[in-house]
Amino acid sequence: MNTPIAVATTEVPAAAGPYSAAIACRGFAFLSGQGPYDSAGVLAGEDIATQTRQTLRNLEAVARASGASLKDAVRLGVYLTDMDDFDGMNDVFAEFFDHPFPARTTVQTGLPKPEMLVEIDAIVALPAPT
Repeated sequence: MNTPIAVATTEVPAAAGPYSAAIACRGFAFLSGQGPYDSAGVLAGEDIATQTRQTLRNLEAVARASGASLKDAVRLGVYLTDMDDFDGMNDVFAEFFDHPFPARTTVQTGLPKPEMLVEIDAIVALPAPT
């Protein structure tokens, strides 16, 4: 699959701008950043563990719509509003990922909404066509 294909799902909030939930191309799906909101747009909670868990569930839904799973993740980007939340975010990551862990970068930055503590994007490997 050399032509980029847009991936969409109603399991996550609609895009907040002109971008796709994911693009599948050349054996990978490039998942746009997801935040801590359920499909109805309701904030999952106010603590880093709850927000990280919802964010990863959203990424899992987009990966599934792409034909993969978060278990197929090869790289993640994590964006925190406060690096003091690093350990809490890491604890939740351990619930979702096993060895070998995907490559990851974590940075502190501002996010689109003040109540957001975390946003995560991912690249997942797609299964070989049958």
